Amino acid sequence: MVKGARRPEVRLPVLEPFAGGELEPDGDYDGVEFRELDLAEQDGGGARFMDCAVTGCALDGTRLRKARVLDSVLTGLRGVGTDLAEATLRDVEVLDARLGGVQLYGAVLERVVVRGGKIDYLNLRQARLRDVVFEGCVLVEPDFGGARLERVEFVDCALRSVDFTAATLSDVDLRGAVELGIAGGVGRLSGAVISAAQLLDLAPVLAGELGIRVEG
Repeated sequence: MVKGARRPEVRLPVLEPFAGGELEPDGDYDGVEFRELDLAEQDGGGARFMDCAVTGCALDGTRLRKARVLDSVLTGLRGVGTDLAEATLRDVEVLDARLGGVQLYGAVLERVVVRGGKIDYLNLRQARLRDVVFEGCVLVEPDFGGARLERVEFVDCALRSVDFTAATLSDVDLRGAVELGIAGGVGRLSGAVISAAQLLDLAPVLAGELGIRVEG
C-alpha cells in the first residue's frame, strides 16, 4: 500500500505589505505580502521568506538561488527562467502558477502542494521531494533526473514527457495523473504505483526499455 503525502497546513498571520524597492540577496522577509509586483531580474539569492504571501507577481529571470521559502502561499506567479536552484520550500502552497523554465535543480521540497496552473520545462534534477502533491496542474517536460521522490502524489494533473532518468522513487502515486507520458527513465518506476489503464498505455515504452520486440 502506497503511503500518502502529508500536506502543508499554512496559516498566515496578519501581513505587512512589501515596503518596495528590490529584493535583497540574503534578505529576511517575515510576515510580508508581495502583491502584483514586477520582481523580474531581481536578485533575492539566499533570502528567507517566512509566513509570506506572494500573489500575482512577475518572476521573469528572478534569481532566488538557495532561497528558503517557509510556511508561505504563492498564488498566480508568472514568469520564465525563474532561478530557484538549491532552494528550500517547506510547508508551501503554490497555486495557479504560469511558469516556464523554472530552475529547481538540487532543491529541497517538503510538504508542498502545487495546485492548478501550468509549468513548462520544470527542472527538478537532483532535487529531493518529500510529501509533495501536484494537483490539477499541467507539467510539460518536467525533469526529475537523479531526483529522490518520497511520498509524492500526482492528482488530476497532466504529466507530459516526464523524465525520471536515474531518479529514485518511494511511495510515488501516479494513479491520479489524467495524462502520463514518460520520455525517459521508465525503468526507474520501481517504488511508484500506476493504474491498470496507465500500464496499458505505457506498455510500448516498457517493452522498448526491456528490449522486447512486439509484432503482429
